[in-house]
Amino acid sequence: MPKPRKSLIRLEATAYYHCVSRCVRRAFLCGEDHRTGRSFEHRRGWIEHRLLELGQVFAIEVCGYAVMQNHTHEVLHIHQDVADLWSMREVVERWHQLFAGTALAQRYTRRIRVFGEPGASLVPESKARRRVIACPIAMVSCCCLSL
Repeated sequence: MPKPRKSLIRLEATAYYHCVSRCVRRAFLCGEDHRTGRSFEHRRGWIEHRLLELGQVFAIEVCGYAVMQNHTHEVLHIHQDVADLWSMREVVERWHQLFAGTALAQRYTRRIRVFGEPGASLVPESKARRRVIACPIAMVSCCCLSL
């Protein structure tokens, strides 16, 4: 039975993870589909660019990766010490570099009153940091195993 990602990532055990993301239903990520003759090679550059972009935005170093025809491999190093230095505002701003965010997060970045103090948050900072650390891993849809 699959486990939730938050139980797979245990930074006290290791900060390095090998992640695998695989296509389903005979879909091709890159390369040529020999059955139909269609080429998906143009996607390889997109995938590499996105993976490296995610590493710059979040507290994750991409140590190595391979983009294959129907799956990817990533070796990632999670920098918890870097993420621990981020304020709640920086966490939200980093997330907004990639996504529009929810209305609540957008209001937070504009310093509009949210439930009390200006810029107050509903999520404790420690939970927000854990989410930021795990976000890139979730975005590449990988199953992580400690090395």
